[in-house]
Amino acid sequence: MIDVVLPVLDEAAALPWVLNRLLPGYRAIVVDNGSSDGSAEVAGALGATVVHEARRGYGAAVHAGLEAATAEVVCVLDADGTLDPADLPALTSPVLADTADLVLGARDGVRGAWPLHARIANRALARTVRRRTGAALTDLGPMRAARRADLLGLGVADRRSGWPLEAVLRAGTAGWRIIEVPVPYGLRTGRSKVTGTLRGTLHAIHDMRGVLAGI
Repeated sequence: MIDVVLPVLDEAAALPWVLNRLLPGYRAIVVDNGSSDGSAEVAGALGATVVHEARRGYGAAVHAGLEAATAEVVCVLDADGTLDPADLPALTSPVLADTADLVLGARDGVRGAWPLHARIANRALARTVRRRTGAALTDLGPMRAARRADLLGLGVADRRSGWPLEAVLRAGTAGWRIIEVPVPYGLRTGRSKVTGTLRGTLHAIHDMRGVLAGI
């Protein structure tokens, strides 16, 4: 069994498609981060394990999900419908085969799926990560797979938007084998709380700059 951590904030409309796309052997752990649209109830009705995290923030939700997980190998995945859970085996296979320690999904987006300001910021961060870790990454995508104990052992401290970046930087510092595999990236259901607005992207950049300064 592989646990899939899905941080959720008002994703009730997307959750049915996302959860129904999980393949056998993949178990959903939905971390509700204060939704007001019934996301937790939707997830529970669809058979997901639901965890409630009162502290707002992507990193807080991911950390709560990792603590709730019990599988040896875990995935982290956005619950907005942009990424297909059916693509997770492409990420978990290298971890299970012990040919990689951390696998990221490099997003190949359809037109309009990824705002220009978000793509520019992501490319700049990917260059920084390549320089610091030596890992040949082109994207800091939200779909990723690793061993649970190892991921928790990194001691990622950020509880906001800097979690994805800090996890990769700490993994690189620890000598992890980090690779990426291409995954399709589509239009999300509803509006993004981060990349959907310039303000949200700027907040994320602020969090990630703090991570870069601290590592």
